[in-house]
Amino acid sequence: MPAKDLAKSPPEERLVNLVVALMATEQGITKDAILTSVSGYREQSEAGASKDALEKMFERDKEALRGLGVPIETLGERADPDDLREARYRVPTSEYVLPEDIMFTPAELALLNLAGGVWSESSLSSDARSGLRKILALGIPVDEPIIGYSPRISLRDPAFPALQQAIEQTKVVHFSYLKPGEDAPRARRVQPLALIEYEARWHVFGNDLDAGAERTFLLARIVGAVEITRETFPASLRADAGEKALSGLEDVAARNAALLEVNPGTEAALRLSRRATPAEQGIRLPFVDIHILADELASYGPEVRVVEPPELRDQVIARLEAALHVHGGAR
Repeated sequence: MPAKDLAKSPPEERLVNLVVALMATEQGITKDAILTSVSGYREQSEAGASKDALEKMFERDKEALRGLGVPIETLGERADPDDLREARYRVPTSEYVLPEDIMFTPAELALLNLAGGVWSESSLSSDARSGLRKILALGIPVDEPIIGYSPRISLRDPAFPALQQAIEQTKVVHFSYLKPGEDAPRARRVQPLALIEYEARWHVFGNDLDAGAERTFLLARIVGAVEITRETFPASLRADAGEKALSGLEDVAARNAALLEVNPGTEAALRLSRRATPAEQGIRLPFVDIHILADELASYGPEVRVVEPPELRDQVIARLEAALHVHGGAR
């Protein structure tokens, strides 16, 4: 392909080919293999683009995919995971396995089949297949099938990209954090170690340097931009950080449970029952943050009633009364 025609190759096609390649192997692919094997990079390399320009393109594409919710992992040497000189990249296919308890109606399944059919026809172009053959030729095992997987696009808090970058670069961050009941946010200095999703909300786990203790922060409560500093910390601190954070949140949830009465067949029943267990008087729902749960329960209006704890009931009532006041009281 002549150099003047390279601009005609849409970046979206290059991103799709990159996702396919990163999902094709569990052991990961090196940057050099990507730049010489994946369509979109290979043509530019053959046309004389410098390695520095290709690497910058790859870094931009990697961040663009992460911004779309594609979980690209960076793997170091097996003997020394912190050694990233020969880093390998992958998208773990386990991220795309649906939980066993998720159920779909016949109509939903029909729509998903249609969407999956469209993706299956377009996700693996001839160029992508050629790239996979080159990857196989390098001796990298490829897991099949990979057709039918699509990037999981999800909404994330504005603080997510900066925190993810800081974790990868092992750099300290500064941000303002507003806790419930406080009038103004407080400045925090944190060594970010892991980003975790719990109860459909993102948290960052790390060392709060001013408090001298491990803390888990809800991304939705971070006010303003996250500043990435030049101060670094040992990469070894990240080891098992995600598991530790998740275990901590699960311990908190195990100690806190709400007893709720929910109207059957409502949106509240559909959403809450997935996280709850049946009880004599409704359902019992574990929770981590009483303020967040109160916000959610208040949004369901008369579909749900809090039996206990009384603190949660009071907070839900306060939110409903505030909404009533904003809208001018009873009509």
